[in-house]
Amino acid sequence: MAEIGTDILKAKTLLEAGELVAIPTETVYGLAGNALNASAVTRIFEVKDRPQFDPLIVHVPDIRKAGSYVTDIPEKARLLAEHFWPGPLTLLLKKKSIIPDLVTSGLDTVGIRCPDHALTLALLTSLSFPLAAPSANPFGYVSPTRPEHVDEQLGDKIHYILDGGNCEVGIESTIVGFENDDAIVYRMGGLSIEAIEETIGKVKIETHSTSNPKSPGQLKSHYAPAKKVFIGKIEELLQQYPAHHAGLLTFQEDFNSPYQFILSPGGTLEEAAQNLFIALRAFEKMEIDVILAELVPDIGIGRAINDRLRRAAATADR
Repeated sequence: MAEIGTDILKAKTLLEAGELVAIPTETVYGLAGNALNASAVTRIFEVKDRPQFDPLIVHVPDIRKAGSYVTDIPEKARLLAEHFWPGPLTLLLKKKSIIPDLVTSGLDTVGIRCPDHALTLALLTSLSFPLAAPSANPFGYVSPTRPEHVDEQLGDKIHYILDGGNCEVGIESTIVGFENDDAIVYRMGGLSIEAIEETIGKVKIETHSTSNPKSPGQLKSHYAPAKKVFIGKIEELLQQYPAHHAGLLTFQEDFNSPYQFILSPGGTLEEAAQNLFIALRAFEKMEIDVILAELVPDIGIGRAINDRLRRAAATADR
């Protein structure tokens, strides 16, 4: 298994040698490699078993560094970066040729963000290159929010996991792109649509699934546990699936089942987001056949939670 520790210098040395390192962010743990090194980027796709038509996100320490890798930062993008970086926001911008086409799956845009985690910001500041870093898990499966999650699934394929503790947000970043003067949300995530619109005005939402995505996180089946997920009202679902064979995923309600995970006993969407991937992983280790889940209130970060639940429930070959 991989070594887990807080040694930034060790992580830096490995990355400079073209190796991969798992890094913490406020959203989920990322599988990081030198974004300017095509061999390291290829290794990311290989370790994750990720299709090369699914582009990667590039991580930088600040907006100034972002300017080194994109041709232009539109005014709305700059406003969002000023308000929400470091934070769970990825900006989809026209890339410079220094970013390998492999990173962007041949697209002329690159997803770029500044993560809100002290260890990773210190690491990024120490490096002379940005980091390509999709979630540190096999493609299509549940994203990791703790270092041990990474070790369980990728520990035999990488040397080092930078331990930043539990991720505070718990779901991936919101991705926003720009066409003419329009801002378009391509993936809902840790930054709410409401917060974005308060800053730059109305946005379009195009998070539909596609086999040829414009940004990460647009595939229909994603974030999926090994056990089948069904979404609906728990009481109705239990009429179809016996309780002793089903794991119950609820927002607040307690069904007094040994196979249950309550996302937010306190009734907050932020707590639910932090617990979502932890819950899906917990069900993997239970002796159940299916997971019965209810949607959370579809406001704020709840919209991103529901998006992940629907993708977890989607049927597709993985």
